[in-house]
Amino acid sequence: MPGSITLADAPALDDLLTLVARAARVDDGSVRMIAGGGVLAVYAAVLYPAGLLDETPTVLGLRTVAIEEREGFDLVAPLASLRARLERAQEAAARSNNPDLHRVTISLPPASPSVSWAAISPPRGGWYPIDPMDPSRLETVARAGIAEVAAALPEGTGEQLVRKVRAEVWGRPIEGAEHLPAGAAFAALSLGFLGPDPVELFETGPWTRLSTARGHVLVKRRAWTLSR
Repeated sequence: MPGSITLADAPALDDLLTLVARAARVDDGSVRMIAGGGVLAVYAAVLYPAGLLDETPTVLGLRTVAIEEREGFDLVAPLASLRARLERAQEAAARSNNPDLHRVTISLPPASPSVSWAAISPPRGGWYPIDPMDPSRLETVARAGIAEVAAALPEGTGEQLVRKVRAEVWGRPIEGAEHLPAGAAFAALSLGFLGPDPVELFETGPWTRLSTARGHVLVKRRAWTLSR
């Protein structure tokens, strides 16, 4: 496992830090970083089931940035440590006073303990397009859900109740788009992926992908059982 990674330029560093900072506000755990072919793919967990009986859908955010071609690894990294390293690199880049700075090297934190969602790998191919969605529709769903969760969870609520309420609100299908849980809208808004452009939708198997120029949201639907 390499001790550092070299990003293509300062804008790539800014993009990565923005994603990590936003992801930390949603879940302060870990991100999965997969490097290869000159691209670093960074997955952040927004929602995921805590156990077999948890009905929460798996919702991941994905952002890619350019890196050196030779680098390759698959690492689950703690968000706090990674964010601190990115912030130090950004400060150093600012002190250099070079707007055309290239090849920003950052140190990688030690790997996190294994997390369940990181073992779930979305497919890389086989996606087919379905009807796109207006970003304002997703924003409306996300903001309504945020307000509902806040109203249902007073300060100091225990973790078990928090997970139950979040699973109920964010696992609810979006009206008129029942293949998507409301958590997909929450992920797109909270990670800063929504803009004026339409949100492109793709599907393959149990997965749905929401894509914009700012990033991707990947949703894995829970499998149906005979008891349903």
